Amino acid sequence: MTAGLHHVLCIDDDSDILEIAQMALEDVGQLQVTCMSNGEAAVESAAGLSPDFILIDVMMPGMDGPGVLKALRAQPGLAAVPVAFMTARIQEQEVRDYLDMGADGVISKPFDPMTLPSEIRTIWETFHAGRH
Repeated sequence: MTAGLHHVLCIDDDSDILEIAQMALEDVGQLQVTCMSNGEAAVESAAGLSPDFILIDVMMPGMDGPGVLKALRAQPGLAAVPVAFMTARIQEQEVRDYLDMGADGVISKPFDPMTLPSEIRTIWETFHAGRH
């Protein structure tokens, strides 16, 4: 049986986005949230945090979202953690490209704080349903 969704790692260079996502996920979704403001720090710390779900901004300075995803997927303890990209670039082809890169879902920016927890739960549940 799959463990539940309890801890979300949120990676975004925009502190306002991190603050809103954290409030939404904690207050509305009743989830534990760890926020990281850059990809490099997230890649170094993620395995020790043992997140159940990882939410990554696509466009960040330094290591961008796709680079973070690739680095996280290379870590054995994180290879089986569902990941969603957060981005304003959600044209059909762009979404397909993100999924082809290995993302398990795409959440559009700006996101609705009231529905963000349910969007994450849906991606998480779909990810785990496909593993049976």
